[in-house]
Amino acid sequence: MEEGPYKYIRDGAGKVCRVIRIGTRKSQLARIQTDSVADKLKELYPDIHLEIVGMSTTGDKILDTALSKIGEKSLFTKELENALERNEVDLVVHSLKDLPTTLPPGFTIGAVLKRESPHDAVVLHPKNVGKTLDTLPENSVIGTSSLRRAAQLKKRFPHLEFKDIRGNLNTRLKKLDEKEDFAAIILAAAGLRRMGWENRISQTDCFFFFTLGALAVEVRARDADILEMVSILHDPDTVLRCIAERAFLKHLEGGCSVPVAVHTEVKDSQLYLTGAVYSLDGSESLKDTMQTSITADNKSIEEVDERVQRVGVTANKMSGEVQDRAERLGVDLANLLLSKGAKEILTVARQLNDAR
Repeated sequence: MEEGPYKYIRDGAGKVCRVIRIGTRKSQLARIQTDSVADKLKELYPDIHLEIVGMSTTGDKILDTALSKIGEKSLFTKELENALERNEVDLVVHSLKDLPTTLPPGFTIGAVLKRESPHDAVVLHPKNVGKTLDTLPENSVIGTSSLRRAAQLKKRFPHLEFKDIRGNLNTRLKKLDEKEDFAAIILAAAGLRRMGWENRISQTDCFFFFTLGALAVEVRARDADILEMVSILHDPDTVLRCIAERAFLKHLEGGCSVPVAVHTEVKDSQLYLTGAVYSLDGSESLKDTMQTSITADNKSIEEVDERVQRVGVTANKMSGEVQDRAERLGVDLANLLLSKGAKEILTVARQLNDAR
């Protein structure tokens, strides 16, 4: 039954219960990721009723154009957010890397789950099994949908060529295995592991990208009950790492159309942030590392206004002071790279990408 914007059902005992509708992309990986979030919620709240609603996004439909050329920041999220706005779903599960650093008004990231491997993985064509990127023949073609990956790899492996490859994980692996177009492709290790295809990973490397490997739950900012429900899924270290990474990228105005890389690590109560920018061909790069303490000076967790977001993230059970430090770390590192010439490198990269 429908009542206002919400959906209710009557359970076996005759009790009326609200149905929590979870929006997701339709791909196999997206469903696996969403099911994992639904399983966690069901475990924590056994009495809730969950319904998963799958839908296709612009990024799923446009498969013949490089992501960096489409010019839409919300390629894999817009349709899901439209459904959230229309109250057709109550929360949405995303790969956090797909969410722009500035969310539309009225939305917030209510949970950032514990991150899996943030590494990129090399998947070889079956005929190249046993080889590495170093040992592949001259002019071998490597497929990637990311300017960032291509720029970093060109710098390290100048003997290789890089071409765009689009499609979901299944599609890209099929293109690799069934044709001779690519010697190898680069994919996110976390996605391969979630699909159970870890055996296809021939090597992993530190070609990092902001929030890679992290899942996010996006909700309507006004839905205090849903925000409260999903907040228990927050992994504190991953939240702080992702706030720093998103702040870094936002301040650099990075996205699909520029090669920006970032990596975070939490060690001994310190958050370390390493960021880099690259020219499209990888010949120019800037890289630096900064750190900040993530131990709150005030031991009690202060009351946090749920309307306060840090680069789109609401974490009202975590120290606001520490979250602010993580955000400031991202901004400070971006400013450091900008002072060394990052803006010029990225401006040229954007112009060259637009001209391609």
